[in-house]
Amino acid sequence: MSTVIVAQSRKEILRCYSVMAQLRPHLTEAEFVARVERQDRDGYRIAFLEDAGAVKCVAGFRILESLAWGKFLYVDDLVTDERERSKGCGQKLIAWLINHAKEQKCDEFHLDSGVQRFGAHRFYLATGMDITCHHFAMKLKK
Repeated sequence: MSTVIVAQSRKEILRCYSVMAQLRPHLTEAEFVARVERQDRDGYRIAFLEDAGAVKCVAGFRILESLAWGKFLYVDDLVTDERERSKGCGQKLIAWLINHAKEQKCDEFHLDSGVQRFGAHRFYLATGMDITCHHFAMKLKK
């Protein structure tokens, strides 16, 4: 039976690293934990789907408010273990995230996805999401 858990401890955060590293391979385990702990001060949380004692899918998210969207849940990171893709894990976790947003009285649900992640885009569209904007960025450090 799969369960969604919001990480509450360093140990639970560490359990998510091997899956999150598939999306964020530039982070070492130590840097991952340090960033999560810093971002936690601004409301960042990690939810993970556990099944049979293993982490199958991970999401980093936060609840924010803006003039454009009102109160919204923003998904910073969402990744399913590559060995578990197309088995319903991502669907369960995103359903939990959407339900959590509704419980928190959010007006909207948002995430960005890299332009090269075509499989993820198909998944998001099948989930009922729409492509609503272009995201622009500039690296300031080389």
